[in-house]
Amino acid sequence: MTSRELQARFDAALMPNYGTPPIALTHGEGRRVWDADGRRYLDLLAGIAVSSLGHGHPALVKAVADQAASLAHTSNLYVHERAVRLAERLIGLVRAGAAGGTGDVRVFFANSGSEANEAALKLVKRAAGAGRRTIVSTDGGFHGRTSGALALTGKPAIRDPFGPFGLDVRFVAHGDAAALRDAVDDSCAAVFVEPVQGEAGILPADPGYLAEVREICDATGAAFVLDEIQSGVGRTGHWFAHQADGVLPDVLTLAKGLGGGLPIGACVGLGRYATAFAKGDHGSTFGGNPVACAAALAVLDTIEADGLLAAAAELGDLLASEITAAGHPLVTEVRGAGLWRGIQLSAPAAATVQTRAAEHGFLVNAVTADVVRVAPPLTITREEILEFTGALPRILDRAAGEETPA
Repeated sequence: MTSRELQARFDAALMPNYGTPPIALTHGEGRRVWDADGRRYLDLLAGIAVSSLGHGHPALVKAVADQAASLAHTSNLYVHERAVRLAERLIGLVRAGAAGGTGDVRVFFANSGSEANEAALKLVKRAAGAGRRTIVSTDGGFHGRTSGALALTGKPAIRDPFGPFGLDVRFVAHGDAAALRDAVDDSCAAVFVEPVQGEAGILPADPGYLAEVREICDATGAAFVLDEIQSGVGRTGHWFAHQADGVLPDVLTLAKGLGGGLPIGACVGLGRYATAFAKGDHGSTFGGNPVACAAALAVLDTIEADGLLAAAAELGDLLASEITAAGHPLVTEVRGAGLWRGIQLSAPAAATVQTRAAEHGFLVNAVTADVVRVAPPLTITREEILEFTGALPRILDRAAGEETPA
């Protein structure tokens, strides 16, 4: 079946919220994927920072196959060892990055980033009590598509058509500590922040911002909720991006890269937020199922055993420096950390760059009109990075209409 035939079936069978995807993928190996017409691509997006180990990684395949053959599902009515081990592992990683200690730490497992943030929203409301109902979030932030998570999302184009949400949410500019200080008072249950705004174009705040958020929350009694759905699990060269800033949130949300391609999310509560939920306050039928937890354990084991945190930092710097050194006039900045970079363009040509890159055999993403997102598997090699950066000037030439005949 050709890509065009599969796309036609897609259009006839699925709701039109995604439009028609331009490429129909059939299989992958390592960092390469193939489409239905046999074309090969270097995957520099990893399913939006999800496929941490690439495609068909032996450790992930074995973990999933073995677990599916043994016990695939239990519901939340029964305990299974994989979920306990994964929760213990995440608690250890959170504590390992905390110089001053964490107090109690507990985990709730969901199936996605949106669900992790929904759990966080309920958790902070339960902990705050009746007197605190306001939530502070950031302009341009993205926390998910479900109703509660969408209420926190500072993107009017995707948020406004589905309101009202029944939440009092105040939005402030990302990175503006003064505006945040003015917005947070004793009516606030929580502040929701991303360490780097992913869907806004890989936008980091200035150094020290997360420490100021921590200070403001401590002064007012609001919970500091850190959304690391996209930045967590090694993507920035640390287990969690906040570890580079030396701060701890009250609640940490994770998903995407945690399962390496299997759907899993986690809401991690620290201190009094570890035990704010009472029995029956929240739940998930599929959350923390044995197969997804086995996959996540394989991801964490492989990142640690193969030194992928250090590799992400080193190869991410190589990626950024090579793109910058090329000095292409369409590129004004490369920002981000580790293997999570935004290529800022001087014109709204990101969609064209995405198309031209695919024609050259590279999958990247137009995250905004003028920013191209690059977030490859953490297993990517130096040679593969240089393969892309070597081809990028010609891709950009074509996108800018500057290509000259060979």
